[in-house]
Amino acid sequence: MALREIRTEGDPVLNKVCRPITEVTPRIRELAADMLETMNFAEGVGLAAPQVGILRRLVVIDIGEGGPGPLVLINPEICESSGSQTGDEGCLSVPGMAGAVTRPNYVKVKARNLDFEEIEVEGEGLLARALCHELDHLDGKLYVSLVEGELHPADAQEDEDGNE
Repeated sequence: MALREIRTEGDPVLNKVCRPITEVTPRIRELAADMLETMNFAEGVGLAAPQVGILRRLVVIDIGEGGPGPLVLINPEICESSGSQTGDEGCLSVPGMAGAVTRPNYVKVKARNLDFEEIEVEGEGLLARALCHELDHLDGKLYVSLVEGELHPADAQEDEDGNE
């Protein structure tokens, strides 16, 4: 496992649509492990492959205590959503900043795991927010395009509220 460089706002790779993964290879497994290590080192709750310069449909998420544990989602798609929540989000690709974003309060995601088996993940609150945020990255979207009002400096209290 290795730490990967996190690309930041302004890097063109963050605005590109990612390609689907057709099989789990040793390189995909290594990428997933590196992404988890990178996300944990950066104290984030999610990381998408384009954030480390790889244009593939892969995200990792770990919201910490009370969550489903580290998730590795290949080719994820939201298949259901409901409700609404507005709260501050941050992003490892937009360091030190946060902004209010409205997202569904519940989402169901279809994806594949590292055995390439189809799985479903359901989430509410922070997990729903993280799923939406990371899946946006796979389509070349940064949360800053959804911010209501202005971006503001993130503080330590807001990190647990969605700073990826």
